[in-house]
Formats: sequence, C-alpha cells, structure tokens
Amino acid sequence: MRIQVVLVTFLFLLTFMVNAQTNSAPAPTKSAPPDWVQRSNENTRIVLESESKFAPEFYARQGVTGIDNDIRDLKPGVEERTRAAEADVVKQLEQRLAKEKDPLIRQDLEILIKAENDNIKGSLLQEKYEIPYFNVGRVVYFGIFSLLDDQVAAERRPAALVRLRKYTGMEAGTTPLTQLAQDRIQERLNKPGLLGPAKLQVEDDLANTRFFVDGIGKLFEKYKITGYEEAYAKLKQQLADYETFVRKEILPHARQDFRLPPEEYAFALENYGVDIPPAELAGMAHKAFTEIQGQMQTVAAQVAKEKGYKVSDYRDVIRELKKDQIVGDAILPHYQQRLKDIEAIIRREHLVTLPERAARIRLASDAETAAQPAAHMVPPRLLGNTGEQGEFVLPLNIPAPPGSKDAMMKYDDFTFAAASWTLTSHEARPGHELQFDYMIEKGVSQARALYAFNSVNVEGWGLYSEYIMQPFMPHDGQLISLQHRLMRATRAFVDPELQAGKLTPDQVRDILLNDVVLSPAMAKEEVERYTFRAPGQATSYFYGYTRLRELRADVEKAQGQHFDQQKYHDFILSQGLLPPHLLRKAVMQDYVGEANSSKAGN
Repeated sequence: MRIQVVLVTFLFLLTFMVNAQTNSAPAPTKSAPPDWVQRSNENTRIVLESESKFAPEFYARQGVTGIDNDIRDLKPGVEERTRAAEADVVKQLEQRLAKEKDPLIRQDLEILIKAENDNIKGSLLQEKYEIPYFNVGRVVYFGIFSLLDDQVAAERRPAALVRLRKYTGMEAGTTPLTQLAQDRIQERLNKPGLLGPAKLQVEDDLANTRFFVDGIGKLFEKYKITGYEEAYAKLKQQLADYETFVRKEILPHARQDFRLPPEEYAFALENYGVDIPPAELAGMAHKAFTEIQGQMQTVAAQVAKEKGYKVSDYRDVIRELKKDQIVGDAILPHYQQRLKDIEAIIRREHLVTLPERAARIRLASDAETAAQPAAHMVPPRLLGNTGEQGEFVLPLNIPAPPGSKDAMMKYDDFTFAAASWTLTSHEARPGHELQFDYMIEKGVSQARALYAFNSVNVEGWGLYSEYIMQPFMPHDGQLISLQHRLMRATRAFVDPELQAGKLTPDQVRDILLNDVVLSPAMAKEEVERYTFRAPGQATSYFYGYTRLRELRADVEKAQGQHFDQQKYHDFILSQGLLPPHLLRKAVMQDYVGEANSSKAGN
C-alpha cells in the first residue's frame, strides 16, 4: 500500500505521526475550512475507511477514530484482499471524478486515485521481486508507542493493552503476530527468483530488537497501565522465537547485494517525488557538491579568524566547532533558546507568518533512536486535531554494531552550538513543525495533507527553510548550514550511484566521514538509509530544495519589486504537501496570476 510504504518508511526519517490529544497545550487557532475542502474530505473518507481496515495502528495515528483496539492485518491473502479493496476505491473515486465540476475537488480526486493506483503497483512490484519480511518488534513498538505518549488522552491509553494482547494472540480469535509473519514469509520463502531482504538490514534489525522490547515495557510502566505483565512476558518469548526463526530461515536467504531491482528503485524515486532520471539527479548533485565546498571554504576562513583557530580548511574548522559539545541538562535549554533566536529573526525579516504558541523540543529514548536514528520532527495528527503539536526530537546515540566494546555510538553532529541554528530551522521553524501545523490551522484538505504526501515537498521545504535562514546566522552557524546542504547534495548522488553499483558502502562512508565531516554514528545511519532503510528517499532533500529555489526565482522574475516573501511563503505552506508540478501550477496560476490581475485592476 503506497500510503503505508511511503509514509511508514518516511516515519523512520521524519515522523511517528502520533495520534494524540494534548492536555497541556492550547488548541491551535483554526480557520473554518472552505466548503470545497469539506466536500473533498468526504471523498477522502472513502479511502481512509478502506485502508484503515488493513493498518489500523497507522491510521489511528492519523486521527481515524474507533480503531485504537485493532492491529495490523497479516492474515492469509492480505495482499490480494488489500489490492481488491483499493481497486474498488479507485472505481468509486473515478465515478465521483466524472461528475465533479469544482477544479480543486477534481485535483484532490486525482491525487487520491493516483495514491490508490500506486498502492496497487507497489504491492505488485514487491510480490514480483521480494520475499516478505517483517520487523515484528518494530511494528509492535510503534503500535504501542502511538497510544502511550504524553500527547495522547489518558482515556485512550488502555487500548495499548488490548493491542498487546492481540499482538500476542491472547484475545479470542487472534493469532500471534509473530506467527502470522512467519506464515506469510514461508508462503514465498522458497519461490525461485525472489530476493530476500538485505543482510545488513536483517542484522541491524536483530541488533535493535532488544531496544524495542525494553521500550515497550518502559512505556507500560511510565503510563501505569496495569495488568500488562503476562502479555508482555509472552511477547518477549514470541519475539525471541521469531528472532530464532529469522536467524535460521531469513538470514540464509538474505542478499549481500543491497541494491533493488531497477524497476523497484525507479518506483521508489517516483513515490518520494523525484520526477527526473537518477543519472540526471546525480549530475546536478555532483555540481552542487563542488560549489558548496567552495562556499564552505570561504566561510570557514571567517570562522577560523573569529575563533582564533590555527586551521582554515572547512573540514578542520568543523571538527574544531564540534569540540564545543553541549551535554546533559544543557541541551534542551540551548535548543529552546535557539528557537527563540530564530523566531525573532523570522519576524524581523518578515520571512513567514509564525503562530503565537511555542514549538516543542525533546530528546529521544533508546527505543525511538533505534527506530529513527536521526534528528526528526514528530508531526501532530492531521485528522481531527484538538490541540496536538509537532515535536522536534533529537536522538543522541544509536546501538553499536554487534561485538562492539562500546554500549552505544555517540553522535556529535547535533549537540554543538553552531549546529543548533540549521537543525532548528529545518525541524522546527520555519521548517517541518511550521509546515505541518500550518496545514492543521489553515484547514488543508485531507487529500493534500495525507495522500499528496511526498518527501520532495516535505524535505525540500525543510532544506529551503535552512537556506532562507542562513544569511542571518552567525558565521559558525552558516558553516554548519552549508555542511548540511553539502550532506543533502551528497545524498542525491551517492544514493543512485550505490544502486547503480558505481559506489560501495565503504566509499560512501569515507565521503561522509572525510568530506561531509559526519560522526561515525551518523555516517553509519546514513549508509543504512541509502542501502536498506529507505533507498531513494535521501535524494528528496536536494531535489525538493532545488525545485523550490527554481520556483521562487520564477515568481520573483514575474513579480519584480512587488515580490513579498512572507506572503509567498505563506501561500506555499497553504498548499499542503503537493508534489512539485502541482505546487508550481498552483503558485503560477493562483498566486502569481491573482497578483497580476490585482495589479492590472489598479
């Protein structure tokens, strides 16, 4: 299912999509949605009701009600049943499209139809090429975590125990999820020509299972959900047995070559929003990489002079800046103050309209870090939001490789002062937190918030947010902002070149360590990202940013001295998560076109 494949994969990189209800934060000030949005949402309800039957944990996190007690469908024939349901939804939507006259609703219907057709295509590709594989510990952890969270209403949290009992097969009519997963795997395990999961992925999953298991127990304890012990003990045994199954049955079928079949990789890029050939993207990124390095050398010399460093190469200057690590209880106050600094700049420079309420920032747990070992934003639920806010989450460590003497590998990429400028700009404001909360407050249609979802739009805006903030940062902040832009350009050529066999993981790791100056922990996470966690997704930052800069240049050319970046950025955010071609169409027709009409009228 595309909405699951793309979004759930993207959850690793950006979000856990918590279905929450806050008791502490004031509800966002919402505009009444236009009539067309309400009518469009009626169409989206058809999709939500169908999809939520197969992945209720995921859709409950989006805000679909009445399914907190339900769990993922891994029963026999699930793929065939899912595709049949999606085909039926497409038929219903096409009938509505044939009768609809409103151009905005028609566009949303086309978004929904494409999403469902892509679900079907993605499922058929997986069936064509891959042996099924499930990280059951991760699935269960997220199912529990989405209900046991500070922003979830207390009356909803007991459903986590119902889910746990269903995961373990303790509820009448249920089968343990580990057993269902084994059954689905064994149905196709020995079918000739199918690819097993990447060996790197399986080994990483096995190493991380303990974090998910421990994390589940800690969640039940933290929220004082009584009576969970028996089911939790059973889950631990089932996951231990499942680990034995994976070692015995899956590892022998795991592939050393992480590369996807070209047809699957091309589909992954398309789903993430990249609409040009991989080789063309890589060529653009190589050029940008060299240009950014030149900019970094200039800024590094300024930083070295200001700081009194005896080195001037950007790599060495970054290493010097990283020595100024913020530790322990000082981390959150530092980031909270940095957010205030950035907001003051945004208001002073009229970059974009900000809400009055504060953004949320916190540190990740070990289990969250094992699932999502990168700085990320946890968005609020997008349906029926009653005051939930996005959260900027900082992971500080990742599990060490098996056999390592160290219990954890430490990041040094997020917790030094110069880095907080660009990270906060990307994940909080004016980046992701503002982007997602804006959709809630302005009443963006559900089709545009959920089913138009593409990583090029989301991550393009995040990197673009760093770009518009960079001129107002101190020189050390500018250098690290450029470092992060260099990392995004790196991603856009190493990801496709890994898939094409032009680079090896070791070569990519060397680039990340030596030229991008990442910590070993983050370099490890990055390589995993390109090879098995989400091949193709990492290209979306650079490509989305590039498309947004191109679009802005065209708007500035069209509007000249009348260009108002605050109004322009507000309009961009009001469009939800449209893919680049639809966003460009909306901007040029509805923003530039309307402005030109207004000038002509004057």
